[in-house]
Amino acid sequence: MPRARKSTARRQKHKRIIRAARGYFGTKSRHYQQAKVALMRAGRYAWRDRRRRRRDFRRLWITRITAACKMRGTRYSLFINGLKLSGILLNRKMLSQIAIDDPQTFDNLVNSAKKASLATPAKA
Repeated sequence: MPRARKSTARRQKHKRIIRAARGYFGTKSRHYQQAKVALMRAGRYAWRDRRRRRRDFRRLWITRITAACKMRGTRYSLFINGLKLSGILLNRKMLSQIAIDDPQTFDNLVNSAKKASLATPAKA
């Protein structure tokens, strides 16, 4: 029985790695070992940064809402609490977009949040 070798499987594996590393600088796009290390590192960064992107966007939305609230004489925390008390369920992305695109609607939201927070008695 002839000895089986990995020649085609190995070549396909190497090609797949090199193809995935196309566009990397220098050796990392040409040599298998360096390409493999670079891809592992890139995969780690991609995994981490997919989570970080969500975090960054949430921070951006909160910053925009805070600025819009300050322009209308209220604080972010009071605004969000008032919305919850009044039963308005909008996420921060939508609130941020409303603050930019439709200031009149955002004014109405601020007013309804203020009314709701004034209507409920403060906890001692």
